[in-house]
Amino acid sequence: MARPTTAQIDLSAIRQNYQLAKSLAPNSQALAVIKADAYGHGAVKVAQGLEAEADGFAVAAIEEAIELREAGIRKPILLLEGFFDANELPLISEHALSCVVHTNSQIEALAAYNGVGTFDIWVKIDIGMHRLGLSPSQTKTALSRLGALKCVRNITLMGHFSCADDLAAGTTIEQRRIFERLTGNTQFATSLSNSAAILGWPTVNSDWIRPGLMLYGASPYEAPQEDADRLLPAMTLKSEVIAVRTISAGESVGYGASWTADRPTRIGTVAIGYADGYPRQIRSGAPVVVGGMRTKLVGRVSMDMITVDLTDIPAANIGTPVELFGRQLLAGELAPWANTIPYTLFTGITRRVHKVYSD
Repeated sequence: MARPTTAQIDLSAIRQNYQLAKSLAPNSQALAVIKADAYGHGAVKVAQGLEAEADGFAVAAIEEAIELREAGIRKPILLLEGFFDANELPLISEHALSCVVHTNSQIEALAAYNGVGTFDIWVKIDIGMHRLGLSPSQTKTALSRLGALKCVRNITLMGHFSCADDLAAGTTIEQRRIFERLTGNTQFATSLSNSAAILGWPTVNSDWIRPGLMLYGASPYEAPQEDADRLLPAMTLKSEVIAVRTISAGESVGYGASWTADRPTRIGTVAIGYADGYPRQIRSGAPVVVGGMRTKLVGRVSMDMITVDLTDIPAANIGTPVELFGRQLLAGELAPWANTIPYTLFTGITRRVHKVYSD
């Protein structure tokens, strides 16, 4: 590995964040959400690091689940988008996967299933997100139909909050009321809370919680929040300075000459760019940590490189380490400079960035 661009993944931080989620909902079990390659952190490695204590895992689709099973992960795995075609049902049975049902067409496919095995079904109710889920008016009939099917072993009822990351909005309380009105007189297990609800809405109770973003140490909130501030960042995106030069006042740096020095400026070139997942739309002035000291991005992000201001860091030179985000610079602080959120910073890391794991 010659190029110095790496993503250092701290599995112990992910475990501590999972334990925090459990402590905030002590009467609930927790599915660790590791879809999208564990939000870019590496699904197999994260699952292996969590399996000893995780109650189960959640992924988006069957390909992600099978990858985990083939790596030896035996804990329960939930398919959050369910199945896309009835032909997946034998594989879901073979690999002992749980499955979300969110449309009547999926119920029809289960009713027509005549293969081996039975299924643990999570029925998704649309309580206001309006992406996936059975409408409240469909729920009673759907539960009756599913409960009568021989291939359905267990049923869990789930919903998803649309605005739990807004602690001032009343939307979450109203959506919780909708869910409780539909499920309060049933015997089924329930699941409601994502990371934002786990951290910010302690009165929301359900049998299963679904921590996702918080596992990786990023807050779902824009403002400080007491429990979110206890999270430990799990990924540190790092590189090194690979060239240094001094330019005069009035000279420009990078494509389009979009940044011009207003003083003699020492410029460091760093081996990272948008082909690594460092977003091209990050603006000049964005924070960067060089040799443990904060400075700023200058000029446009290129495919393979960025340039930073080293004028006030005289000790920085070729080989000096650079942190793009991590413990010294939170992803949540960097993300607004690209008009985005930590989710996209994590999941945008490309395969060119070598992952290094610590336990």
